[in-house]
Amino acid sequence: MKIGFIGIGGMGRPMVEHLLVAGHCLTVWSRRLESAQPLLALGANWSESPTALAAQCEVVCTNVTGDADVAALADQLREGLAADSVHIDFSTISPALARLIGERHAEHGVDFVDAPVSGGTAGARAATLAIMWGGKAALAERLAPLFACLGKTVVRVGESGAGQVAKACNQMVMVAAIQACAEAAHLAKAAGVDFAKVQAAMLGGSANSRVLDFFGGKMARADFAAGVEARLHHKDFVTLMAAATRGAIPLPIAGTVMQQLDVLMAAGFGTQDTSRLLSVLEQAARH
Repeated sequence: MKIGFIGIGGMGRPMVEHLLVAGHCLTVWSRRLESAQPLLALGANWSESPTALAAQCEVVCTNVTGDADVAALADQLREGLAADSVHIDFSTISPALARLIGERHAEHGVDFVDAPVSGGTAGARAATLAIMWGGKAALAERLAPLFACLGKTVVRVGESGAGQVAKACNQMVMVAAIQACAEAAHLAKAAGVDFAKVQAAMLGGSANSRVLDFFGGKMARADFAAGVEARLHHKDFVTLMAAATRGAIPLPIAGTVMQQLDVLMAAGFGTQDTSRLLSVLEQAARH
């Protein structure tokens, strides 16, 4: 396929690399040409603008930070996308924006697919991402070869916007579990018990989970280097809690986790790992 890709950071770069290895023709754009140079060296083409990129491609992928970024790019892409082309957004944005972009693209005969991913940079590098997408069911066969290059689990959740609902649910469960791990680590330490041993015991029991293994392990080692920066989880919670507030949807546990993420950000831990939620509890205990 002729594929365009915008958003070639920690997640996007390995995704482009996998698509190149699979034999697809890739065109990329970024605000800084130098950030694209490693991909150009691998055979990707450079475009001077998002609109020019869209005019050359049958599928355009975006993977950027949030609503404002995706909305601005969608407007530019729409000027270049031909009828029957597809815009796949791998970003995490609000379901409402995903539905709006889908409606506006449809007026020009362009399909929009919201396909947020879970798995972080490690999943992007290993091509084991979980891809949860929303869009027309008829697109599944066309997009399957592309998704197969990037992820291990691919689920169509529903129409445009449904992928973002699934991602919000994913983030709620995952970050609440990170908070639970932090509280377990804090309790163990306060009781004078080595949390690394507590974690090892828990991994053999019914509390076993990928979150306990990965994030609990980072807490046990006091290793707070970012897998995914905590500011991104905070951003996702801001988005999902705003949607819940508009819909009068009670989310009591998510609300508490949101407060802890707010404190984490205020403490200056936003560029570190979300396992820093342990430090939030420790700081509160000292005051």
